[in-house]
Amino acid sequence: MVLKKIAENIWELEKEGKMNVPGVIFASDLLMESIKKDGKTLEQVKNVAQLPGIVDKSIAMSDAHQGYGFSIGGVAAFDLEKGVISPGGVGFDINCGVRLLSSNLKKEEFFQKRKEILNQLFRDIPSGVGKESEFSLDNKEIDRVLNEGVKWAVEKEYATSEDINHIEDNGCIIGADASKVSQKAKSRGRSQLGSLGSGNHFLEIQEIETIYDEKIAGIFGIMEKGQIVVMIHSGSRGLGHQIASDYIMKMENEYGFKNLPDRQLAFAPINSSLGKDYQAAMASAANFAFVNRQLITYQVRKVFQKFFSKSDLKIVYDIAHNIAKFEEHKVNGNKMTLCVHRKGATRSFGPGRKEIPIAYREFGCPIFIPGSMGTFSYVLVGTKKAEEISFGSTAHGAGRILSRSYAIKNFKIEEVEKELALYGVMLKTGSRKGALEEAPKAYKDVNEVARVSHELGIGQLVARLRPIAVVKG
Repeated sequence: MVLKKIAENIWELEKEGKMNVPGVIFASDLLMESIKKDGKTLEQVKNVAQLPGIVDKSIAMSDAHQGYGFSIGGVAAFDLEKGVISPGGVGFDINCGVRLLSSNLKKEEFFQKRKEILNQLFRDIPSGVGKESEFSLDNKEIDRVLNEGVKWAVEKEYATSEDINHIEDNGCIIGADASKVSQKAKSRGRSQLGSLGSGNHFLEIQEIETIYDEKIAGIFGIMEKGQIVVMIHSGSRGLGHQIASDYIMKMENEYGFKNLPDRQLAFAPINSSLGKDYQAAMASAANFAFVNRQLITYQVRKVFQKFFSKSDLKIVYDIAHNIAKFEEHKVNGNKMTLCVHRKGATRSFGPGRKEIPIAYREFGCPIFIPGSMGTFSYVLVGTKKAEEISFGSTAHGAGRILSRSYAIKNFKIEEVEKELALYGVMLKTGSRKGALEEAPKAYKDVNEVARVSHELGIGQLVARLRPIAVVKG
């Protein structure tokens, strides 16, 4: 592979061999060093460039690291006629995403009851592998969740109409079809709505530490330093995982994988019957994930109301970072409808796009780049530049530099807790293993990741958030 730096924060993998397009990596010199050490990420960028119908370039974001098939931080767009859709380009946790809630509380108020609130949140919101919630649904109701998304939650009074207006796709992706989801997947998800899950999923209470753009911040409901906000990071739980597993097997059986550079890139043509079935199942899982984060929001609101009667938690935005979307983009000056895979990457649309909720359409799409527990998270806004160079995409988080197995073997829980205490962060977790896996040292520098997005113009900095209390699985 020939890797060369073609501009500040932009690297190119030259088109060679069976590659249909070049690879492009958006990274600083420092972040590129960690990407190279990974040993697999660049190879995955190259492999994706070999898929049929890929358009313009195979992309990796600054937080990129090895994933299943696609790198995590991978972006690729496909022509609708010749292109393919691949579960490896979406991920097992379909619509893993981030939701941010703004509050009318100040840091000083929250700190008076921090421990009590954290304990209550931990009790009320299940976290960890396989943990179930109080929202167990029958067959009819689970199908409604998959087909209707957050509209179902509004009807059940778990959400408001205002909530819907601040969620990507208004909390319901068109084309979802519960009949394309296996009973096994439904069974796995049935009792997991309203739960965080494990791994890097979290519920985090944060304070506004820095505001870079007061105008945009104000539009987002971020009003002043010291304001309390709540960040939720979760996805489609076991249901999404099972859908991915089901369709990977179906695609391998129908289309094979022997001619692929990596078996994990199993795909179906976009316009094939199987491709359309996967799209419908993926949309169903995405709707499930929107509802999952909505039910977590419902529980968070109840807890805050218990301790602060004046509490008012509003959704800033909810955005996916594991999804394939049909979007219009310009390629070589021509408008094209493309199937854009974002796997560990966030949509970054600039002002005017119809996909952006009306409240933000004039200004751009809200973006969240969370750090690891104990480190900063960032709010950004989408840009026209991102639409020009990255299919309207930017980074989704810090990105791992150390494997989970390495972290478990080499870190001690006492050291992690001490480090978090130094940061002023209170942690509540039911899993020692989970805390070790997600230790701050296992991740890239989120400040650098956010800086690269801002400097490249594929996301504009709005605010920086500091964690003060974390619930993890």
